Amino acid sequence: MERVQYDVGDIVRMKKQHPCGSDLWRITRTGMDFGMKCEGCGHAVMIPRAKFERMARAIVRKAGQNGNG
Repeated sequence: MERVQYDVGDIVRMKKQHPCGSDLWRITRTGMDFGMKCEGCGHAVMIPRAKFERMARAIVRKAGQNGNG
């Protein structure tokens, strides 16, 4: 299975929703641990890379892309 390249600033859809109702997260840090910020409420968390890779479903928007198209 090919590894997906995640970059700081990417917006990813996660397997489970945050309690605020959003399942979209912005990556703020990569490495052995991933830093993420909820796009719904702004809550920030750190999780281990292995857990992140199991929970991430799709990259919704790559860093540097605007939302207009």
